[in-house]
Amino acid sequence: MPTQDGCALCGGTGWQHLDRNGVSGVSRCECTREDRVERLLADARIPGRYAHCELDAFATSPSLTTRAIDQAKFVAEKFVEEYPTSPPLGLLFMGTPGVGKTHLAVGILKRLIREKGVECMFRTFPELLKEIQGTYNPVSRASELSLLTPVLEVEVLVLDELGAQNPSSWVLDTVGYILNHRYNEDRVTIVTTNYLDDGGRRDARKGVADCLTDRIGDRMRSRLYEMCKTIPMEGSDFRQSVKHANHRY
Repeated sequence: MPTQDGCALCGGTGWQHLDRNGVSGVSRCECTREDRVERLLADARIPGRYAHCELDAFATSPSLTTRAIDQAKFVAEKFVEEYPTSPPLGLLFMGTPGVGKTHLAVGILKRLIREKGVECMFRTFPELLKEIQGTYNPVSRASELSLLTPVLEVEVLVLDELGAQNPSSWVLDTVGYILNHRYNEDRVTIVTTNYLDDGGRRDARKGVADCLTDRIGDRMRSRLYEMCKTIPMEGSDFRQSVKHANHRY
């Protein structure tokens, strides 16, 4: 494990000498913990677009905040505080675009890494599907297994934008494989989706209800009830409001 060469406590050895009640010993230096945190953050694959997302920075305009938004932030902070739980339970942030679902998910991930040294990963589901499809190209050097193994095995996975892809049989099979594997192995999954449980919104051109069950199937929606606590988020689109406030033309 790398250490800080200029560390005044350990001199770059990674071990700090201690004297307690007349007994000498050593313990891991704080610089090694910092190195581990930096490595875990790098391995988490947080996109640059979300590099600013922190739970402490999740502040909304009073004119836009709803009780559901405040409750979602409270649940996110409580989740980190109580992690890990038995049995393991993830979170499903469900709401329309722009209400802060991804911000909270990334904030949870960062705090778990910094405060508890948890191995985490962020993946956007449509992007992951495209990468998997890319492995079917004969010139690709990546394999489907090499892409999926970290997603399946990481301790805490943030799966962003679930349901964004058209629900082909291949997409449904991939969703099922990932969620069932993580469920069976007791791994925690934090999910965000723009699709709600009710089918009230409907695509007039296709006549297809835009609800989560339609996007991932009945079986996987049922699985998510077992894996995750559902956190509904209702409110105005923060991103749209911020853009309007920043545009002066």
